[in-house]
Amino acid sequence: MSRDPVDSHLLRVLVTLVSERNVSRAAIRLGQSQPAVSIALKRLRELFGDPLLVREKGGMAPTERALLLRDQARRALGEIDAMLAGPQQFDPAASQQTFRIGSPDFMAAGFLGAVVARFCREAPRARLVVQPLGTEVDVEQALAQGELDLVVGNWPSPPPALHLSLLLQDEVVCLLSRHDPRVTTGLTREQYLAARHLVPLPYSAAQRGLVETHLAGLRLARDARVVVPYFELAPQLLVDTDLVFTTARHFAAHYAALLPLAIVPAPFDFPPMRFYQLWHERSQGSPAHRWLRALMSASARRMAPDAGP
Repeated sequence: MSRDPVDSHLLRVLVTLVSERNVSRAAIRLGQSQPAVSIALKRLRELFGDPLLVREKGGMAPTERALLLRDQARRALGEIDAMLAGPQQFDPAASQQTFRIGSPDFMAAGFLGAVVARFCREAPRARLVVQPLGTEVDVEQALAQGELDLVVGNWPSPPPALHLSLLLQDEVVCLLSRHDPRVTTGLTREQYLAARHLVPLPYSAAQRGLVETHLAGLRLARDARVVVPYFELAPQLLVDTDLVFTTARHFAAHYAALLPLAIVPAPFDFPPMRFYQLWHERSQGSPAHRWLRALMSASARRMAPDAGP
């Protein structure tokens, strides 16, 4: 017998018992006798120090510990099954998988449009969900638990525990109303610091943006006079104001072509703004995830020939 207190058989019994909430039905699903499943339940109760299933009117109910253990057991069994299945094959044309990407709205519609067009062409039966990021989202946890497949970020210091590949490296510029006199003269450092700035809310509680990080290193700060919840909202609010919006050139160029706005060089030597995709070790070797990461990289290369792989 194995010296490990829990094996895959006990995990499968646990999952089935919590799902069926009945020893007899669990035994039928598992193809075992009722006494064998009862013995396994007794062993599970001893191992975890919890009744796991308690009697209630009309049947049995799982304890809170049992529900938590069921979810953990499912993940563990999924990993075991994947190990035993051997190398997987992924056919995007036939896949009906749902892919979830977490991203703030700082990537202009041109990039997302390229992603969606390629996704629909290569995987017409699959589903793509783009979810917003906010300070309440724990990116590492969401990726570790499979709630998200990829996250697009541009933090100066991405989480070191995650895998990363560069999508786009872009210049930091300032976006102003086309009627602003500073469009002609340009912005000096003094004018930049004296200006009223339009700033989106941070989308990570643990990370500070590139502009704030760079200015803080110089012991400087800008006047964040107007704060908006979305990046996409910011250009709309510049048209009839003297506000300054600091952003990536690809984002600024997209809106400068649609609205009466103008791009002005940033007066500080901000480092390039790097946009990358992040993923967890759990999906590193998945063929489906490799396909999705390649699709994202190919879409980014359409915007910038020098983008990373």
